[in-house]
Amino acid sequence: MKAIVIGSGGREHAMAWTLLQSPNVSGVVCIPGNGGTATLAGCSNLAMSVDDVEGIARFSLVQNIGLVAIGPEQPLADGVADGLRAQGITVFGPNQDGAQLEASKAWAKALMQEAGIPTAASSVFDNGEAATAYVEEQGAPIVIKADGLAAGKGVTVAMTLEEAKDAIASIFSGQFGTAGKQVVIEEFLTGQEASVLAVTDGITIRPLMPAQDHKQIGEGDTGPNTGGMGAYAPTPVVPSALLERIQAEVLEPTVQALRNRGIDYRGVVYAGLMITPTGDLKVIEFNCRFGDPETQVVLPLLNTPLDKIMLACCEQRLEELPPFEWKSGYAACVVLAADGYPGKYPKGMTIDGIDAATDTGAMVFHAGTQLDKGTLKSNGGRILGVTALGDTFGDAIANAYVAAEAIQFDNAYYRRDIGHRVRDQF
Repeated sequence: MKAIVIGSGGREHAMAWTLLQSPNVSGVVCIPGNGGTATLAGCSNLAMSVDDVEGIARFSLVQNIGLVAIGPEQPLADGVADGLRAQGITVFGPNQDGAQLEASKAWAKALMQEAGIPTAASSVFDNGEAATAYVEEQGAPIVIKADGLAAGKGVTVAMTLEEAKDAIASIFSGQFGTAGKQVVIEEFLTGQEASVLAVTDGITIRPLMPAQDHKQIGEGDTGPNTGGMGAYAPTPVVPSALLERIQAEVLEPTVQALRNRGIDYRGVVYAGLMITPTGDLKVIEFNCRFGDPETQVVLPLLNTPLDKIMLACCEQRLEELPPFEWKSGYAACVVLAADGYPGKYPKGMTIDGIDAATDTGAMVFHAGTQLDKGTLKSNGGRILGVTALGDTFGDAIANAYVAAEAIQFDNAYYRRDIGHRVRDQF
């Protein structure tokens, strides 16, 4: 079988790499892909827009593509899966109606409340004056979220009223475009965030290995939110007993609530959770696709062929699959970013040392790269995700940093404390 992976980030590189581990997959085409997928054995890039439904459909039909896996949230929210399915193409990823789970935080909140899913108390506003009056009444700390898709940057955990007011003003200023038409304001929760990526065929839902990522740019989890500066799996914050609760209290009610709305959801349900100091849980948000960079640590630990899981979801036979098999040990990912990210940052920097990094046994997943006349150059804020495995958590972290240090580009930035929140729990 040949497969297509839609997207150009580290998540999509990891998806393509994992699919190619399967004996059932003869090749992968990434649309549009990046510098890493361009040089991945068995993989090729196709310079086409991720929302070119007609072009992707024609290519899929002519090339006899057996599976299309959509990586990013934007094409899902734009209805790319709907358009491809309408032409008889097998697609892993929800239709536009299901993608509202991520595309509208207000819509997802309403779904959670209807289904009795534990989540933070919240209110939704469509103008800055009412939102500001509400935060003045509630006080700080408080969480301010742009309702729509903002590439992981539309959330502010405001520790002061001034921060909260600034965040509201920023959202309604148009900084996030249509994503900022509404604001969702939530109570501040304490604890540790964890990510549970689950796959579903619209009836059955199964969790993958629980992970944690570091969203903030600065060491010690300080500074503005990013798309994610590193991750690790499995996390001790979600032991097996708690994962069973998440299955019963979050994942299964979510699929049922979607079905109650007439939504046939086939793809990933990603639950972003807050695990409180007492071991309780609340859903912070849902995503409608694999997480980035969590995918870069979850998939390298997966032994069950990814294509089997995806096809079972597409064909609504997930219940028939045996339990997923996992490698023993741990995985850690360190993200190498451009200086200045998540603000303004340079592009076009030459990248060296990838081979030296992979020679250590690490996997280097490209996030913001491109090949320029055969030379690998940066093309984004988060440039590379360096993933390593280890028999212990400490080994995985150490191995990832050894590999990261082998890579060079101008003013490379990465956090040196990935995993600090849970080191003493392993």
